[in-house]
Amino acid sequence: MKTHTLLMPLDMHLHLRDGVMLENIAPLSAYSFSGALIMPNLVPPVETLEDVKAYKERIMATVPNDFFEPYMTLFYKNYDKKFLATIVDHVTAIKLYPAGITTNSEGGLSSFNIEEMRETLEAMSILGIPLCVHGESDGFVMDREEEFMSIYELLATNFPDLKIVMEHITTKAAVDMLDKHKNLYATITVHHLLFTLDDVVGGMMMPHNFCKPIAKRPEDLDALLSVALEAHPKVMFGSDSAPHSKEKKECSGCAAGVFSAPIALQLLCEIFEQYDKLDNLQAFISDNAQSIYKICPEFKEVILEKRPFIVPASYSNVVPMYASRAINWAIRSVE
Repeated sequence: MKTHTLLMPLDMHLHLRDGVMLENIAPLSAYSFSGALIMPNLVPPVETLEDVKAYKERIMATVPNDFFEPYMTLFYKNYDKKFLATIVDHVTAIKLYPAGITTNSEGGLSSFNIEEMRETLEAMSILGIPLCVHGESDGFVMDREEEFMSIYELLATNFPDLKIVMEHITTKAAVDMLDKHKNLYATITVHHLLFTLDDVVGGMMMPHNFCKPIAKRPEDLDALLSVALEAHPKVMFGSDSAPHSKEKKECSGCAAGVFSAPIALQLLCEIFEQYDKLDNLQAFISDNAQSIYKICPEFKEVILEKRPFIVPASYSNVVPMYASRAINWAIRSVE
């Protein structure tokens, strides 16, 4: 039987939520990943050193062994340098959200005034704290990411020593930005390597495929595939796996978020094999992230095998993408 081995898989954009949801969901990522960059958009958001420490403790209490590292983030505010110096050893990045643009982002930035942001971003540059950005405007939904490219230009040129990660990119415009500025990087999800808008609303509404940023056009998917499959050194995997209860997804005005964490590695094997690029998956799933973030995850070996796997209908009342469908790869063992 055909197998493929991945070493220290990393998910560099993960939502674990809190409370019962955290308890149910975190072990699924901890099983197959060595570590993950944990998003801070809780209610209330993670904004202080105490918040970071307490949230990490809650995460670790749900993990059945020590072979998973939650790389913590802070919700962006215009922090002063003194405060940032106190948290630099406790966070891997700071996450910036435009206000109200996605789940639990109401406390994000309502404007991008460079002078108001200067102290924070210059301090982050000096301290080596990367800035992760949910890059969308509040314009027409299909144009929001492309409209945000001017903000990336502004940030990249004003703070050339600041490492900026364009999160969960979905457009050719974002792909094109990678080679324009040496300090711009990106995460790409597995669902944006599979879905276009047709997979969300092309026929009946598919609520479990609905996320923000929304899946785009075929030419955008092709652009994402082009850099992911070649494991461009400035891109890395970030699932943006975002669990919501079944009731919050299968309703009028459903919540945005695709839950992919338990099957992400299997689907990535399927995609990379389809294009004869399995040899590049290790860099996309781990090596690039280690280089970009300067992290050294605990050793973990995940062996996948090519055999049919039926995706569960739900995980503790959270419906995954491709629920009840057969996919072509399964996890054989984790060591």
